[in-house]
Amino acid sequence: MQHSNDLEDIARTVIDCGYHLHCDLGPGLLESAYELILSNLVERRGLAVRRQVPIQINYDGVVVDNAFKIALLVENKLLIELKSTERNSPVYAKQVLTYLRLMDLPLGLLINFGQPTFKGGLQRVANKYFGPVQS
Repeated sequence: MQHSNDLEDIARTVIDCGYHLHCDLGPGLLESAYELILSNLVERRGLAVRRQVPIQINYDGVVVDNAFKIALLVENKLLIELKSTERNSPVYAKQVLTYLRLMDLPLGLLINFGQPTFKGGLQRVANKYFGPVQS
């Protein structure tokens, strides 16, 4: 299946794959299991996915190798952070926003597979991004 590289199309594909994964397997697995399965599902839809991408930061002349790792990076445009916890913590979205800022990416998805519903565990995090321009 061919996809445009439009960020919203990419996000919709990932959300659709995550939704089906949550419906089929439910909460309770390790993050690493969701990561592997979700990356495979997204790749089957024709999108490039990198897992556990190490990120280096350079701040005021100090370089930190492996400052953090991104769970999934789709098409080098969409950051995906995965959790599998019973509680959603506000720090998770803040963490994603920090990652987006450091990588100069516009949009990330925080997906917590530990929630009873997929919708309850899904959060879009934007970094100076306001969605597609309406014409």
